[in-house]
Amino acid sequence: QVQLVESGGGLVQAGGSLRLSCAASGRTVSSACVGWFRRAPGREREFVSTISKSGGSTRYADSVKGRFTISRDNAKNTVYLQMNSLKPEDTAVYFCASFFVEDVVTTAALVKYWGQGTQVTVSS
Repeated sequence: QVQLVESGGGLVQAGGSLRLSCAASGRTVSSACVGWFRRAPGREREFVSTISKSGGSTRYADSVKGRFTISRDNAKNTVYLQMNSLKPEDTAVYFCASFFVEDVVTTAALVKYWGQGTQVTVSS
């Protein structure tokens, strides 16, 4: 069993930055694709970003491309999401996810483990 624990969320003004972290415990996630989804109030959960096992491949939602950067440190069993130029529409609960596969995917159907989520609020 793997536990994913997110941190780094909070309240920030539009244009600001936050860095989310997701630490895995229990078992390593270094052999899997990992990533982030988010769910805004009143909206469905949506894909944000994923990174492959090796870190050599990444995927981003169009809405965050150029502003968010995903990275991983397999030695620390941790994945990060650097969020810059934040907008009010980025306000959501952000969930860390570990997948069944090694290569980058964007579908929640392949998520094996979910974190509990961390709130990100961007004020205008």
